[in-house]
Amino acid sequence: MTPRILVFAGSTKSNSINAKLADAAQLVLAQMGADVTRISLLDYPMPIVNEDLKAREGIPMGAMNLGRLIAENEGLFVVSPEYNASIPPLLKNTIDWVSLISDDGGRRLKPWNGRYVALGAASNGKLSGIRCLYHLRAVMMAVGTQVITEQCAVGGASSAFDEDGRVADERAAGMLEKTCRSLVDHCKRHGRAG
Repeated sequence: MTPRILVFAGSTKSNSINAKLADAAQLVLAQMGADVTRISLLDYPMPIVNEDLKAREGIPMGAMNLGRLIAENEGLFVVSPEYNASIPPLLKNTIDWVSLISDDGGRRLKPWNGRYVALGAASNGKLSGIRCLYHLRAVMMAVGTQVITEQCAVGGASSAFDEDGRVADERAAGMLEKTCRSLVDHCKRHGRAG
């Protein structure tokens, strides 16, 4: 089985170091034989989560489209910037909207359920964005995904990538390789977890 894996960063900032880590993950996963789809959250606009808005207008189209795409993949690699030691609002809002999807035109749809998820973070600081990954892990587990143990955190990220888009630091590159290998193996062995 060729695992289908969706990759995105929780940042839409131009020249984002977290987008660079997502790009590097895409390269490694493809090299391991996965069918990889790399997206930008810019292409899935959605308002701030609002239960009144949901009751009036339903799930926003950006969230529905992303939810359908998530449901088509066995695994995800999610890369997150660290904002004040936690998850940035763009990523949390995206996760929350998708978690509110329960059907798609009468067909049951719970996009997060049973997906294997790998986590990554990039930061210019010495902690490598690691503090946000504890929070992100808890949130992703709460919405029904299976978060793999391995994760990748890249410090000094402004100079961490080579001209081919790969992680240049040997230790961080090894961490990325190990994380991607675990995600691919989980998807191959178990398919969807749920």
